Amino acid sequence: MKSTFVTVSTTSFDELIAAARSPPCPQALQSRGYQKLVLQAGWGSLPQPQPSSSPAAAVEAFRFKDSLAEELQSADLVISHTRAGSWLETLENGKPLIVVINDKLMNHQLELAKQLHRDGCVLYCNCRTLPCTMQSMNLSALKPFPPGQPEKFASFLNKVLGLQ
Repeated sequence: MKSTFVTVSTTSFDELIAAARSPPCPQALQSRGYQKLVLQAGWGSLPQPQPSSSPAAAVEAFRFKDSLAEELQSADLVISHTRAGSWLETLENGKPLIVVINDKLMNHQLELAKQLHRDGCVLYCNCRTLPCTMQSMNLSALKPFPPGQPEKFASFLNKVLGLQ
């Protein structure tokens, strides 16, 4: 069963959760073979169950878990608010990512989203354009995120500190 995981991490972004639940989004996902929608609402409003006429086959919602690793690993698509930590964890897991910008909080995260989009690693949009992004997404065109190289950073620190 193809699954989509929507996360707001430890913040509140009710507009993203509402957009992901509004009929155009589950319809777009279902038309692409996604049968499950998992919503992590954080400090925001926990979504109420919708009537059985909802276009999504299965919807699950929760506020927090000790770890989101299981959700990230089982997801076929991740939709996240603008938080670099969530993005990096998603990209390091090799999952396709749609970053949703909170227009009410213009900050440096937008610059990072734009750069990762230019690099071909993510798609990004806002809540209003999320359904259109889902309908037109070409996930196979996304490039893998390059792995980190901590040994280079350690070598640099050793040089700077005179330990090498």
